[in-house]
Amino acid sequence: MTTHEVTLEWTDGRTRTLDVAESQTVLEAAQRVGARLPYDCRSGTCITCVGRLLGLEDGETDTEEGARPDVREAFAYRRQPRALTDDEQGEGYVLLCIASPQADCRIEVGPRVRAEVGDSPWA
Repeated sequence: MTTHEVTLEWTDGRTRTLDVAESQTVLEAAQRVGARLPYDCRSGTCITCVGRLLGLEDGETDTEEGARPDVREAFAYRRQPRALTDDEQGEGYVLLCIASPQADCRIEVGPRVRAEVGDSPWA
């Protein structure tokens, strides 16, 4: 079974690295080890579990020019992430309740990330 290292980074400086199977979501892996992440619908229609991709295993990271790693390369979704627009996905946002990693990566999590995205159009 293929697994990837996913490092969760909170704005207060805490980090937690998880081994996440490609068949598992980031939220499922976090719950397995007792890492608390917010969630609600578990179907990609709310924004509660949102995170923001910071970097990939190959060292690709945010740059000052605003270029971001491609979320579509780093994650496969179990279903369409209806709560995120294409622009939000392009900005690196990912719904952790339905996202399975395809590469080692770093994800920013916490209330600030949720506040940046705003409300789901489906909630």
